[in-house]
Amino acid sequence: MDIDSLVARINELARKQKSTGLSEEELAERAKLREIYLNNIRSNFRQQLDSIEIVDDEKDQGHQGKLKH
Repeated sequence: MDIDSLVARINELARKQKSTGLSEEELAERAKLREIYLNNIRSNFRQQLDSIEIVDDEKDQGHQGKLKH
């Protein structure tokens, strides 16, 4: 299931919850879909963090503790 259809189904269940309520089966589906969505977000965030490279020019240029403006 792609992210767009996942979000669409979560939103559909949210609208139904507000209007008529959800059955036990739908509550379980909603919980499963939310977990899939959150795992996707966490995974993407980890990938972004892993791709960050910290460069410390201050130590390389002998500016110990001073910030460049």
